[in-house]
Amino acid sequence: MASPNSTTLVLVGEEAPTIIDALGRFANVRAASLPDATDDEVQQWISQARSPYVVHDRDPLNHVASAWVEFFDDLTTLGTLDLEVDRAIASLGRGTTSLPDYYVILDAETLAPTWKHWWLGVLAEAAPTRIILGGDPTFSLARTLRRLPTGRSWPEPVAWLHRVARAVPDRVGIDRDTEQADDEGTAGLAT
Repeated sequence: MASPNSTTLVLVGEEAPTIIDALGRFANVRAASLPDATDDEVQQWISQARSPYVVHDRDPLNHVASAWVEFFDDLTTLGTLDLEVDRAIASLGRGTTSLPDYYVILDAETLAPTWKHWWLGVLAEAAPTRIILGGDPTFSLARTLRRLPTGRSWPEPVAWLHRVARAVPDRVGIDRDTEQADDEGTAGLAT
């Protein structure tokens, strides 16, 4: 279970450990690089936080993200992706993992195309204000912490994670926009 008094951020990118190390010097930030920690260790670490901000690099959806990317890069099967989605939903439901309040994507411009679609498409479609781009040369996470965007939080995981397998790169968000436009267009015909 996440710390109810802290805002949690997961950093994604090669520079994450360096940034985490620098943030660890701030009194209001609990920061650690946890790539090899277990789900239980991460949750315990988060729940013990007494600082306003908790920053780490252990993505609770890492297995789903990897399976999604591998599926669309023709490296795995749909069954593997569905299995990882089911595991993530079960883990989130049990409280052995939790979604961060924000993902900070470092160096998005250097990501492989399918990974870009995962971070900036699939996850951003679920909760747009929960994805922060941090690749700009003037980007400062310390400054970003003071001005985090507000907006809707993550929808219930069951509601959107099951759609992940059907979220096709280059089409994420397009089908929903088309359906909404179709609905609005046909609504005028009914009157």
